[in-house]
Amino acid sequence: MERKSKCVSTKDMEKQKEFIQLVTDKHDGEMKKYYLNTFGCQMNEHDSEKLAGMLSNMGYIESDDVNDSSLIIFNTCCVREHAEQKVYGHLGALKKLKEENPELVIAICGCMMQQENVVSHINKTYRHVDLIFGTHNLYKFPELLFKSFNNNKTLIDVWDTDGKIVENVPVERKDGVKAWTTIMYGCNNFCSYCIVPYVRGRERSREIKEIEKEVMTLGRQEFKEITLLGQNVNSYGKDLPHKSSFAQLLHQLDKISGIERIRFLTSHPKDLSDELIYAMRDLNKVCEHLHLPFQAGSTKVLKEMNRGYTKEEYLELVMKVKENIPDISLTTDIIVGFPGETDDDFEDTLDIIKKVRFDSAYTFLYSKRTGTPAAKYENQVLDKVKKERFERLLNLQNSISKEINEPFLGKKLEVLVEGKSKTNNDIYTGRTRGNKIVNFEASDKDICKIKNVLIDNIRTWSLDGKIV
Repeated sequence: MERKSKCVSTKDMEKQKEFIQLVTDKHDGEMKKYYLNTFGCQMNEHDSEKLAGMLSNMGYIESDDVNDSSLIIFNTCCVREHAEQKVYGHLGALKKLKEENPELVIAICGCMMQQENVVSHINKTYRHVDLIFGTHNLYKFPELLFKSFNNNKTLIDVWDTDGKIVENVPVERKDGVKAWTTIMYGCNNFCSYCIVPYVRGRERSREIKEIEKEVMTLGRQEFKEITLLGQNVNSYGKDLPHKSSFAQLLHQLDKISGIERIRFLTSHPKDLSDELIYAMRDLNKVCEHLHLPFQAGSTKVLKEMNRGYTKEEYLELVMKVKENIPDISLTTDIIVGFPGETDDDFEDTLDIIKKVRFDSAYTFLYSKRTGTPAAKYENQVLDKVKKERFERLLNLQNSISKEINEPFLGKKLEVLVEGKSKTNNDIYTGRTRGNKIVNFEASDKDICKIKNVLIDNIRTWSLDGKIV
């Protein structure tokens, strides 16, 4: 497998425009369809928007049917083992399709491909795959696709170190209301359970002027809400020559017309500054919602996780946030069953949930990730114990979520109408500034508008109401 360390210049992106034209010319006006399956987080979803943008420029249109596509792409995630196994299952099912249609191009990219053992396994086991590339050279997709057309073996192009940030990659966003905007790439934290720094590289921040330019464009395109993405947005700007801060970026973006709401993901507790808390408090467009993963309640476990804070420091931080932003909506991530977690350690996790009272929580059973320090720890928690703890945690958090929602009954809330519900086409859905999901009757003319909704029913994870 060829692995490279490169820096990317604007000339490299200009070169990709030439390959976009070459692919377009090769099709000679024939309509080509692609199927794109995305696994993982918002960063992966946004990467897929970039793939879709490049494909659109090459004359492809999207299909939701693998059998009706001339190009199939899997954009992968490696944070959880389950996601990896799903990818392998999908790849295996495509072997027959490739035999029936040799002209079909099968490509796989994303975080899984940054692991050499995974690439080697796919190359040996799934020989019907035509193209493998990673996270650092996503912008090269047009060139790699063109080269794969006449290649008799799997084309592999994975870089083992990150390069410079590439601007002006085409993006095709399906959602006309909300948009993701990446402000930085990579992570420097090296939590002992996490594979992200190894597959996404070290922290690299985009220049403020480039982010501003993108958000201004989104405002002109009538997007109402942006979510700023980064593995740890609180570290934004530390690697830039002029040492900008995330709070300074928020102040700049708050001035941009057209955009009415600003959110961000994800904040690391050890880097959540007073400056950022004050920015959230004072800036009109920054929503009263903070996703602040604590992962485990025990200081001992947090140290083993290499999280950089104690239980007491996390609780003090939450108290400071609530004092400055009383109506803040707090969400979090929690890992259950980290190696060495005792019953007492788990009780510390429940204690944080009781004291903070999160609006909701994303909860995960600990999953070993090859290449991380925690995967080598000998004191792994039994699956049975992990599942029992998980159920206890879920029951506690569900009850708190429902209790937090109950006071909204009979109140009018500002809701940004996003579109029809994914589960019921007769109902529309949107979110409050505090990120509460609200379901109500509306029409297409209401989409992308902020409406007052009177809440008449409370659920654990959502609210029901009527536009007034």
